Amino acid sequence: MIGGGTLATIGVAAAVAVAVVSANSDDATASNKPASELPTSADIPGASDSPEPSFEATTPPPPPDPKDYISSAKKDKAPLSPESFFPGTKLTSGERVYKKGATASTKKCASVAQPVLANVLTKNKCTEVLRATYARKGIAVTVGVAVFDTEAQAKKVKRQADKGLITSLPGKGVSGFCRTTVCRGTYNAYGRYAYFTTTGFLNGKDVTEKDRKAYEVGDDLARFTFHQINRRGEAQASAAANNPE
Repeated sequence: MIGGGTLATIGVAAAVAVAVVSANSDDATASNKPASELPTSADIPGASDSPEPSFEATTPPPPPDPKDYISSAKKDKAPLSPESFFPGTKLTSGERVYKKGATASTKKCASVAQPVLANVLTKNKCTEVLRATYARKGIAVTVGVAVFDTEAQAKKVKRQADKGLITSLPGKGVSGFCRTTVCRGTYNAYGRYAYFTTTGFLNGKDVTEKDRKAYEVGDDLARFTFHQINRRGEAQASAAANNPE
């Protein structure tokens, strides 16, 4: 099992102060009249004692933080389905193309995980697990996204999920794998989601540390899943910015 770090986005708001200055001008014309006929100093128009108009500096509201929308079920209202995380029929990562196999979702989280992980999911009140399988050149990987109500619950799962794997999902052209063999697993969390990969060979060979291709497949799908979760937050933050209450 190999864990990774999480990323965060930070929204920065720029404050712009606008100052407006107005000036008064007086049209006082001197003439050739004798000094005795000129107006007294009290009668000469001068600068007003009243203050010039002033404007308070304004700060535009900061843009919505995408992370806010995927950190709590109270704000994360976009539809949840395997297709929302794993669309299309294939995945391209650089020059590598993975064919998508079966997808599934269940609210019985423990039923799609090995015993150790199943206990962790149950203890932290997992509400749903969404899975998808991808394959390329004899290697298959199942990605599982576990859903929680809060970010704190997902973080606990990441800390506790150092053993156990999400159950592989065969089907749609991908034969069974990782049921009786040694496979590689990863786990991580972002927002209120914990996500896992289970990678193995379709011919039943055990995965070892020397099998860099198997590691590459798992890493590609873990990275893709993180970006899909982040895009979910970005889409909801953008919608909120365009439709303020």
